[in-house]
Amino acid sequence: MTPLESKHAGTWYAGVDGCHDGWIAVLLHFAGDTLTSVRHRLCTGFAQIIELPERPARTAVDIPIGLLDRARHGGRDCDKAARRLLVARRNSVFSPPVRTVLSARDYSEALARNRASSEAHIGISRQTWGITPKIREVDGCMTPDLQERIVEAHPELAFLALAGRPMQHNKKHTAGYAERCNVLREHYGSLLPDIHELRKQYGARRLAYDDILDACALALTARRVHLGKAQRLPDNAPPID
Repeated sequence: MTPLESKHAGTWYAGVDGCHDGWIAVLLHFAGDTLTSVRHRLCTGFAQIIELPERPARTAVDIPIGLLDRARHGGRDCDKAARRLLVARRNSVFSPPVRTVLSARDYSEALARNRASSEAHIGISRQTWGITPKIREVDGCMTPDLQERIVEAHPELAFLALAGRPMQHNKKHTAGYAERCNVLREHYGSLLPDIHELRKQYGARRLAYDDILDACALALTARRVHLGKAQRLPDNAPPID
């Protein structure tokens, strides 16, 4: 039993990923070093994630927390550092919008606001604009106190930490799905959620395969953060939003 968990026997951790209808949370219960239980919930709003009844000691979520006021090439320092580690999978790390984009009404306005934020006139992708509502939702909920237990994390970095190498295949392809399931099975054993059954339970349109895989990986990241074993990017203290 690890020193931290000996003080909190029976500790919950959560990994959270955005999905079509809200947020999928995978919750892990550890007694010492033993994974004893796995739960999952589909939440329609991030406020429900904050109030999960298990009260996870740490929650790792795949969404930018902390935004720039002025756009920079390559985004935040953590985005740049993540790409350097991921190499072939570096394109999975996108640059978040600047803060003024959160109140934009459409993509054209968002693009203009991002460009206007700096002399470099850096835009944003449509992919970034597509998740801006979720960034806005989390940003509206976050407080300094919440950031003690809710942290930003990246699924591809989570899989890198679990496997000791970046994933080789796109997570939306069959080979990428199998690759990630194999990595997770090494850590979850027989408690790994049945991905197909979860999609049947919640509805395939509401929940993609990779949403569940990412949340599973992030739940393990949440535990590493709580135990002080996770790597922060950048290594030095990050700038404060």
